[in-house]
Amino acid sequence: MKITRRLFVLLLVLSTPGLLFSQAKTTEKPAAKGQYIAYVGTYTTKTNSKGIYAYRFDPAKGRLTPIGVAAEATDPSFLAVHPNGKFLYAVNEIGNFNGEVSGAVSAFSIDAKTGSLKFLNQVPTRGAGPCYISLDKTGAYVLVANYDSGSIASFPVHFDGSLGTASGFVQHSGSGPNKERQEGPHAHWIGTSPDNRFALAVDLGLDQVIVYGFDGSSGVFTPLLSGFAKVKPGSGPRHLAFHPNGEFGYVVSEMASTVTVFSYKDKTGSFTSPLQTISTLPSGFSGKNDAAEIAVYPSGKFLYTSNRGHDSIAAFAIDQKKGTLKSLGQVLTGGKTPRHFVIDPTGAYLLAENQESNNVVVFHIDSATGSLTPTGQTIEVPSPVCITFVAAD
Repeated sequence: MKITRRLFVLLLVLSTPGLLFSQAKTTEKPAAKGQYIAYVGTYTTKTNSKGIYAYRFDPAKGRLTPIGVAAEATDPSFLAVHPNGKFLYAVNEIGNFNGEVSGAVSAFSIDAKTGSLKFLNQVPTRGAGPCYISLDKTGAYVLVANYDSGSIASFPVHFDGSLGTASGFVQHSGSGPNKERQEGPHAHWIGTSPDNRFALAVDLGLDQVIVYGFDGSSGVFTPLLSGFAKVKPGSGPRHLAFHPNGEFGYVVSEMASTVTVFSYKDKTGSFTSPLQTISTLPSGFSGKNDAAEIAVYPSGKFLYTSNRGHDSIAAFAIDQKKGTLKSLGQVLTGGKTPRHFVIDPTGAYLLAENQESNNVVVFHIDSATGSLTPTGQTIEVPSPVCITFVAAD
């Protein structure tokens, strides 16, 4: 979602697929072994961004090297890479697609040598303002959360990576106590449980994580009668992250700037009552803040969230038995409005995307203490929203 919601958005237009930079530049130097292509999704409306940008990432040095615009698209905000590394999917965060009140999801094939993205197809998301995208654990379905309309949908992935029309769809209903932000449902995140048996949707407008049965053969969602994770009314939950052991779920609440810890029962796909709720902000901070992204370090020892307003990454140590958190403090992101951040595939670096200052700042992660140290690298990217990686050939 954007900080200022759009009721009117231009129709989505994709340019001729493929990279829009010199082929010579991308073929002269093949990727070194162990390197990655990093794709950055952006907002293009009212910015100078053209779409999805590609970079080479060297994990030995934590360095990003610009490649160019991988694909032109309108507001390709959140991205997801297929488990096989061959396809990339982007939600087009718009409110009108082909004359309907809907956003879109676009499918691309990946050239892991050059970073090129080849457009495959595009389908409506059946709801306005899609703001998050993921794939189920098998890569058979793409899952999308429509923020403005408060709905979720699933889309079958064809053999060639293209998408079929929605096979699963649920429209949320209800509201929360904040009449400005929670006047209705606002689905903000969707993903599957570690065992792929359940789909979980975080709804900011309803202050809940709603759990559905998920049929991996049909992509259909089945409503469950219990097991929802509920946060304090008015908190506005945004994203969810599981502990690697699958026993704990962590929900970051945008409006309250908190993380709520739940115990998760994989047999029933249910959450217990909250174990803990802890602030993402330093003591004494009184300014406006919206918490945004959340991620658990691969070892399961640490958790990170981002703060928009305080403009920082908050770090926490995780009690491995209880799942509860202890604050390790906050580190400023070197920019404004860190809408998203990502831990690189090796676990050595955290990349913070500062949407309003148009840059990405790279931090080194101390695997023993969880502390973050700026590496000194900052790259300019117009209105960055999401980064995802694929192994380079």
